[in-house]
Amino acid sequence: MFIRKFLFLTGLIGVSLLFVPHVFGHSITQVVAKVKPSVVGVGLYDAMGTQTHQLRGTGFVFGDGSLIATNYHVVSKGLDPQKVQYHIVFSGTGRKPKIHKAEIIAKDRDHDLVILKIDSKLPSVTLAGQAYAEDATEVLLTGFPIGAVLGLYPATHRGIIAATTPDVIPSAHSSQLSINMLKRLEGKFMIYQLDITAYPGNSGSPLYNSENGEVLGILNKVFVKESKETVLEKPSGISYAIPVKYLIQLAKRKGLKVN
Repeated sequence: MFIRKFLFLTGLIGVSLLFVPHVFGHSITQVVAKVKPSVVGVGLYDAMGTQTHQLRGTGFVFGDGSLIATNYHVVSKGLDPQKVQYHIVFSGTGRKPKIHKAEIIAKDRDHDLVILKIDSKLPSVTLAGQAYAEDATEVLLTGFPIGAVLGLYPATHRGIIAATTPDVIPSAHSSQLSINMLKRLEGKFMIYQLDITAYPGNSGSPLYNSENGEVLGILNKVFVKESKETVLEKPSGISYAIPVKYLIQLAKRKGLKVN
């Protein structure tokens, strides 16, 4: 009798464990499928360029569906008034994405953030709150790591938040600390250090919680261990992201609704 009860209880436990992912959260594939339609390419239209539609980074849709968040450095190069140039957003997937003309409506150079606005409405993500995410939180990153060589096909990477750290790349010796690095240390501007593989094209990609898809940060740089030319061949596996609290603050300063 004891053995039968033990086997029965063990069977119940086994069955309940099988259903835990469905009861307490979504699978990673479901989370990615939910977020991916909100991931867009950010670039430049240049009527006189050798390539008229240039993809320069990644972004994501938030708020009312017309707002795009990305890194300031993705769009920091000024438009040439002597040419027909303007910022653009690529949506959809495949070899023929939809192109949207975009306007910069908010900038935050210090936190490497910018908000663009388009005329269309696209699916938007949900932003997490302003509290920092805990270390070891499992995260996902979706973007365009090598641009759009074969078309617009977003790729997803998986990792964890390794630490919340000052916005400086560590130097081997104190003599290598620049004045700008020291200012950032004094300013206590904290960012996420990630144990995740990313590439330059991922700049502006949403960093989101693997359990619910809420955006926790915006990828803004990759630690290059050798040279920029070898970053694709030998990625360091260390990346950094701006906490989403700074995007929320920027949006609120401009009177924009974030969720």
